[in-house]
Amino acid sequence: DLGSICTTVPKAMHNSLWGTSHISYSACAAQVFLFVFFISAEYFLLTIMCYDRYVSICKPLHYGTLLGSRACAHMAAAAWASAFFYALMHTANTFSLPLCQGNGLGQFFCEIPHILKLSCSQSNLRELVLIVLSAFLYFGCFVFMVFSYVQIFRAVLRIPSEQGRHKAFSTCLPHLAVLSLFLSTGFFAYLKPPSISSPSLDLALSVLYSVVPPALNPLIY
Repeated sequence: DLGSICTTVPKAMHNSLWGTSHISYSACAAQVFLFVFFISAEYFLLTIMCYDRYVSICKPLHYGTLLGSRACAHMAAAAWASAFFYALMHTANTFSLPLCQGNGLGQFFCEIPHILKLSCSQSNLRELVLIVLSAFLYFGCFVFMVFSYVQIFRAVLRIPSEQGRHKAFSTCLPHLAVLSLFLSTGFFAYLKPPSISSPSLDLALSVLYSVVPPALNPLIY
């Protein structure tokens, strides 16, 4: 959360305070890489945390076996490594395209969709492959999280005591709140109908999904 905010907000504040709107090419590439890296890592870690909730509620007697310190370290390492290579692929693909449509992004940070609008390349095969890969990856995690929470709610509703149900729900509520905020803002920003798109709306949505969830997550937890 701190990493994703520090990637975009300080430069935007600097430009606002000094009345400028510039960022160097290398700084823009670094911003794209770091932002995608931190956002992807958060999504993968939220998926792992969903598995943690599932095991703790649905298979409590196997928790020590399935989620020991070694398993947690391996899953965390896999999340960070996957986010690193995912961000590297997106950054390399985006900045390997020739840009000929000017250099104004109309955004408060370097965002891939806005950079691609400046491209004059007719070959979008690599970007299409990355989009398909991203869709499978993110949708796969999303299906896993939905399936896990369906199983969690079924298990919680079978708990006979009200105190037990409340304890189980309280374990999931912070994670569910963070997940809902993260997914709803991100999905709406990237999957909104083109008919309602406008520069001011795009800017507002970018702030909503890139700044608001990381700022609120520590308070929610």
